[in-house]
Amino acid sequence: MLSRTVNCLGPVFTGLLCLSASFGHAATKVESLYQSSCASCHGPTLRGGLGSNLVDKIWKHGASDAEIMANIKQGIAKVGMPAWGKSLSDEEIRGLVIYLHEQEAEAAAADFQTKIDPTNGVFSTDLHKFKLEEVAKGTGTLWSMDFMPDGSILATQKDGKLWRFKDGKRYGPIMATPKVKDDSQGGLLEVQLHPDYAKNGWVYLSYAVDGANGGSMTQVVRGKIKADHWLDQETIFAVPDKYLLKAGYHFGSRFAFQGGYLFFSIGDRGSKEMAQDLTRPNGKIHRIHDDGRIPNDNPFVTTKGAYPSIWSYGHRNPQGLDFDPITGQLWATEHGPRGGDETNIIEPGKNYGWPVITYGMNYDGTPITAETAREGMEQPKHYWVPSIAVCGIDFYTGDKFSKWTNNLIVGSLAKQELHRLVIVDSKVVKDEILMKNQGRIRDVANGPDGYIYVILNPDSGSRQGAIYRLINL
Repeated sequence: MLSRTVNCLGPVFTGLLCLSASFGHAATKVESLYQSSCASCHGPTLRGGLGSNLVDKIWKHGASDAEIMANIKQGIAKVGMPAWGKSLSDEEIRGLVIYLHEQEAEAAAADFQTKIDPTNGVFSTDLHKFKLEEVAKGTGTLWSMDFMPDGSILATQKDGKLWRFKDGKRYGPIMATPKVKDDSQGGLLEVQLHPDYAKNGWVYLSYAVDGANGGSMTQVVRGKIKADHWLDQETIFAVPDKYLLKAGYHFGSRFAFQGGYLFFSIGDRGSKEMAQDLTRPNGKIHRIHDDGRIPNDNPFVTTKGAYPSIWSYGHRNPQGLDFDPITGQLWATEHGPRGGDETNIIEPGKNYGWPVITYGMNYDGTPITAETAREGMEQPKHYWVPSIAVCGIDFYTGDKFSKWTNNLIVGSLAKQELHRLVIVDSKVVKDEILMKNQGRIRDVANGPDGYIYVILNPDSGSRQGAIYRLINL
């Protein structure tokens, strides 16, 4: 334990940590690292004691992550701050910075929740007021939704059911849909109608396929629905058995159509090093023709050994995908580890860094890497620490919330938040939380009536998911 009189000098250290040399370079859990070395001065909740408050966002010696890390590593001699670079690894110091940001957010959460709570069912935001209206309910965890020309809603349920909802009534499930592997995060995932559905009738599904020897991978098919039956199925994307993995998580998966192409995401499947491996399909965003053919201008189509459908790589688990209606740029949201959820502009052939660079750490509080940037790897346009478990997204193009037009609406699972991102010149300039603690927000969609629709799943209990729409007031 550090001496209070020698190493913790009170308010002059606002924003600086007192750290013990005894931890060395081991992968120590960040909570233990803080409590054993810092809590005696800065308090067990980081709110100060003999030392300063570390969660009030007041930093006297530089507020950026790089400045905080440098101050811990190199010290500040003029105020007696010792250097800990020889005692702590860069990864451990990075973990402490992430921990500080997590605790900052937790400290502010109580006051924020009071602000965001609805009054008599009405949510008040910066630009609009709205209420939630339930329009449909499943029998389990709902995952994705899309709208049919007659106004009915197709929705996937993780256990393999594909429902059709109309006027508040549930029809189905649609018969003869593909068998899925409903295991951990796997199951029936994305559903989306072809942009020319009125002409061709194609509906696209992604799911965790139940493959050989217990292995699985994200698979994409298309089919047609007639009299609530799934017909004329065609496989659009499937991997050979050698690429199947037994992990039950990080399947992706979202769709986005543009110009006759289908873009879709596959998570790293829990094998993070494979996200950097161009010979593997996982940890990637893919582009194919809408009938499954490989475009001859894909970035790695001529690279020996590379998986030819890869559009971008270095992804952990992207579960949001949509095109900006103004710029045509493809945006994705991606689950980080503990910290480091991201939103990115996806460009062909680019490397998005996972797991070489990240703004997060392992869930157990041990570090992944000290690097948040490296040449040749893309930086996120926006990221969240702590993680919000970022999920489905949609650019709002309706007419009911006129002041939100072309903003990116983003859902989250763990934090149960609905975010509105304002994008100017390809930069996120504002992140507003529209609502919180109404359920795990798995998907977000523009409705044909101009309203915003969300899938909310309860955090516990029956897990009977429902579809709600935001009604402006």
